[in-house]
Amino acid sequence: MPPYRAQWESVDLVAEFLAGRDPASDPLWYGSGAASAADYALWADHLCGCACLQMALGARGRPVPPIHVIRRAVQGQGGYVVEPDGTIRGLIYAGAVAWLAGLGLEARIALDVQPGEIPALVAGGGLFIASVHGTIRWPDREPPRRGGHLVLVFGTDEAGRLRFHNPSGDTPESRADARLAPDSFGRFFAGRGIHIG
Repeated sequence: MPPYRAQWESVDLVAEFLAGRDPASDPLWYGSGAASAADYALWADHLCGCACLQMALGARGRPVPPIHVIRRAVQGQGGYVVEPDGTIRGLIYAGAVAWLAGLGLEARIALDVQPGEIPALVAGGGLFIASVHGTIRWPDREPPRRGGHLVLVFGTDEAGRLRFHNPSGDTPESRADARLAPDSFGRFFAGRGIHIG
């Protein structure tokens, strides 16, 4: 199982950050590699993809840089775009795939993926960074739409449920090794992501 990483440094505070706590108040922000607490706060809501990349590196036995070191490297490949008005766009898959290729890891953008196809993507040690809605942390609720957040799918269990790590899980159960049947996962899933072979 890949090591778990949250998109904030203080995992136990994720529920508070989701409820509106200022990320700059994270007492562990400096471990992220951000230039300042303000820089950390600016990017915190946009780093689910970088947390997934951290987990993927750990799963492959690679060194795992701090999340903002990865963010700056991926941004340099076009994986994030800061618009003139300050809006942040990303994770842009092509930039992440280019960054992974530079590390010698085989990765590709996967589009039009059906939920039932995900088990084959993660069979034999494959990894899938899947675009889901952030409300996947509350699987009994209906999401307002699909996509907008990234999780790392890394396997299936004996019941055929997908096993995944959610960088913004707000409880231990919704963070590491969360499990959902493909059909339930599909309610949140946008049908796209990054497959790492």
